[in-house]
Amino acid sequence: MRIGFISTYPPIECGIATYTQYLTEALRKKHTDVYIVSHVGGSGTQVFPTFDYEDGDIAEKAYSMMVRFTPDVVHIQHEFGLFGRHFGVAVVPLIIQFRLTGIPVITTLHTVYKDIDPSHEVIIKAIFANSNGVIVHESYQEESLKKILSLKEIQKISVVPHGAREVDPVPDAKAKLGLPTDRKVILIIGYFRPSKNFELVVDIFPDILKKVPDSILVIAGKIRGSEHIDYRNMLFSKIESSPVRDRIYLIRGQLPQHVFDTILSAADVVVLPYKISSQSGILAHCLAFGKPIVTSSTEAMRLAIGRSGTGLISETRDDFVQNIIRILTDKTLAASMSENARKYVKEQISWSIVADRHIEIYRKYMDIPKLHTGIILVE
Repeated sequence: MRIGFISTYPPIECGIATYTQYLTEALRKKHTDVYIVSHVGGSGTQVFPTFDYEDGDIAEKAYSMMVRFTPDVVHIQHEFGLFGRHFGVAVVPLIIQFRLTGIPVITTLHTVYKDIDPSHEVIIKAIFANSNGVIVHESYQEESLKKILSLKEIQKISVVPHGAREVDPVPDAKAKLGLPTDRKVILIIGYFRPSKNFELVVDIFPDILKKVPDSILVIAGKIRGSEHIDYRNMLFSKIESSPVRDRIYLIRGQLPQHVFDTILSAADVVVLPYKISSQSGILAHCLAFGKPIVTSSTEAMRLAIGRSGTGLISETRDDFVQNIIRILTDKTLAASMSENARKYVKEQISWSIVADRHIEIYRKYMDIPKLHTGIILVE
């Protein structure tokens, strides 16, 4: 079975790039032949950087490269910012070209909000009209899509959770990062953008210190390019003017996977105060490292925390304060959440399990002739 992925890919720093890397590695362990046609900047085994984010001919470039490898199925990792202008409309002619060649297309929608934006709806409907199958990560996303799709299109949906690694925390992570080893670390991590709401944690940190005086706040992240530079400057201004800024540590620069893993390993609690979320790669990494989570009450977060038993949901500012304090001061609760996370990953969302589910979907759409004889699929 040969699967052709079209996606961003490491060392490009992007959640979907990392997602594709771990999924394709898991598929290869199951003797699946995988080729990746990526954005310029991706590299690795059978990775072919071919097009860039703003190219006017993304569809033609990606199709022309991928078709050379004669894939049994093409799997597109979709995000609205990955396929050019106008909310990534170039993904639509790309799908159509493969379909005209007789190659099945599976599209994973990484962003489907509870309330779908009208501009997103236009692209999503076109993706469903032309893809053989569509994968989403959450059941609520399927319910949201049902509001805008026909019955025939709804039947194309498969719900496959975001995968997570089975890994051990990095030993002595606090010391390796130069953080005080006798402090409890509250971590916020990821790209700086307004929807992340990181400023909330900066604002409430003095209240947390009153109850947990041995805690520090670690902020790890950056903006992507020049995107959201005003938000970043506002966040830095809040940090600088905080009455407890001497207890706030900012980790800047590149965060390759080993650095990212070390930062997560140093955390005693991870805070995800998002105003809006579809699904979260950061959350999956938190689960992998068994980190207790305090998060907002978005639909995606409520469902994920409810399934895994790995954190506390916060509706208000005071909820965030109390929930962070609770995890930092209740060792039994924190240990239970950590154990729940590891168990959930192992039994429900390990990359091996997620890869098996993908293989089932690929086989469903592969063009296997209906012959009255034995058919052997080779690698």
